[in-house]
Amino acid sequence: MREPRMSAIGKGPRRRGRLVARAVSPPRRNLDAVPSPRTAPGASYAAPRAPRLVRSPVFVLSSVRSGSTPLRVLLNSHSRVRAPHEMHLRTLHVNLSREFTADAMQARELDKEELEHVLWDRVLHLELARSGKDVIVDKTPPNTLVWPRLHRCWPDARYILLLRHPGAVVASLTDRRRHPDPAAVHAEVLGYAEKLEEARNSLDVHVVRYEDLTAEPERTTRGLCAYPGVEWESGMLDYGTKDHGAFRPQLGDWSPAIRSGRIQAARRADPTAELPPRLADIARAWGYPVGAPPRR
Repeated sequence: MREPRMSAIGKGPRRRGRLVARAVSPPRRNLDAVPSPRTAPGASYAAPRAPRLVRSPVFVLSSVRSGSTPLRVLLNSHSRVRAPHEMHLRTLHVNLSREFTADAMQARELDKEELEHVLWDRVLHLELARSGKDVIVDKTPPNTLVWPRLHRCWPDARYILLLRHPGAVVASLTDRRRHPDPAAVHAEVLGYAEKLEEARNSLDVHVVRYEDLTAEPERTTRGLCAYPGVEWESGMLDYGTKDHGAFRPQLGDWSPAIRSGRIQAARRADPTAELPPRLADIARAWGYPVGAPPRR
């Protein structure tokens, strides 16, 4: 006898439960999911860059648990700026499934990486077209781990570097996890911090501190608007009156704080909390206070 089908009402809570479980668990693998090398092993062809439909997108580079969702909804509240939920472009791949496919694409001056770039570009363009806006911002924290690939795809891209005290990131990530492993949390936060520091020293970026965004939202959003060259709008600060799509796991923050529609005060880092030496060094380089390094 066949089992009765689960009702749509039953499926929803179970699916949401799975998404929440994944979101509060450590990553099952390295998030540095760099899509495909420039050329396949043994291949020598590297395609020229195709024309882009979106010439200069804006990417928010940040660690996880750094306030990128509040930043997104503030930007998305602007009449000219489209900042959708996390797009995870780096996980969007092209599969050349037959041995002759690469030859066929080479005849079109395309290789696997450039095909993926064309796809990513089309996704951004479609998002802009549907929104009726003219500036697009992608805020997917793991983009930070693959920023050189984004820079290859869009040499004219612009970057907002969103910083938060690494100690506060560690505390937030620890609170979010069900069974946190302190060493694993420190390693994850350090991985993001290293790539952020790399980007800070390699790219022309607009730096924003999460602590400033929450303490002085008008001043900070005025600077954010000046960066892509749009006029500041006071309605940005009232993001709760706008439609920003679903707040759900794996597409950004979904906590009561973001659902409140109001900017919340930033959680401060514990000045006595010990950080690994390299993470403490990066925090100091970003201008954050950190306890004195241990004596050797």
